[in-house]
Amino acid sequence: MGQFTAYSDESYINARFQSVSVVTFSSESEAALRSELSGSLDSSSISEFKWSKLRQARDRFGAMKLIDFAIGQAIAENLRIDTLIWDTEDSRHNITGRDDTENLQRMYYHLFRNVLQKRWPEDSVWDLYPDENSALDWSRLEDYLDRAGIGIELQGDIFDAGEFRIRLFREFRIEKIKEVSSCDAPICQIADLFAGAGAFSHTSFDRYKHWCRKDVGQMTLACNHELSGDDYDLSGGETEKCLVLDYLNKRCKKSKLRVGLESSRGLKTYDPRFPINFWVYQPQHPEDKAPLRGGDL
Repeated sequence: MGQFTAYSDESYINARFQSVSVVTFSSESEAALRSELSGSLDSSSISEFKWSKLRQARDRFGAMKLIDFAIGQAIAENLRIDTLIWDTEDSRHNITGRDDTENLQRMYYHLFRNVLQKRWPEDSVWDLYPDENSALDWSRLEDYLDRAGIGIELQGDIFDAGEFRIRLFREFRIEKIKEVSSCDAPICQIADLFAGAGAFSHTSFDRYKHWCRKDVGQMTLACNHELSGDDYDLSGGETEKCLVLDYLNKRCKKSKLRVGLESSRGLKTYDPRFPINFWVYQPQHPEDKAPLRGGDL
């Protein structure tokens, strides 16, 4: 029985494309990972990276260091980063009365089922550290499991915090849940970055492509290429995000991680076994619908 750790965060929860990301690794390697990552961030002169606050070059350089660290550790098989992205205008979500909070809970469930259970040893025991600014209240989380789950019989819709923890342990062997500040937990900043980049790549793909083109229509970006947001009618923050997205895409391509961008009109991993995994959720069957306000399933 191995002890493992997961850090999670979500992004663009009020946008069309939304996302959840989880960084997972063996608990015995956490101290070394934290130490190396903290040193890398300190050299960037930023105390905390937030995708939503990415507006200037200093933040971009910090993001690039996070990407270099994350991909390097992933290739070395020291960690995984799995990001689930969903489209609120698809057949599952484009319904009247959708409850986005309850839907987010289900998306976490899908992500845990596909990562904690399928990508790590079956007997793994987990500590979960969600970002404290999560849209979910992890201390009193309601449990809405998908009917097409893993054979667990539904016992009702709402459970108190204690019962929810029991169910998480039974299904995913999550023994500990503790909300953390990403300022004090640098690994959580990786989840923030990948969740943000994943949703942004789909929400703003056309704007990203427009930014990429020069007047002759050629794509000639370099990682240190500087552009004014006014060049393509983008804000400074959008320009910085495009630079980071482009850097992430190039690093994934260089590392042969089978992450697509242009063909999928957003980040998407074509083989989920790879340690950098962008998973675009597709409705599983005609009855796969987002939950409704008031508890309707």
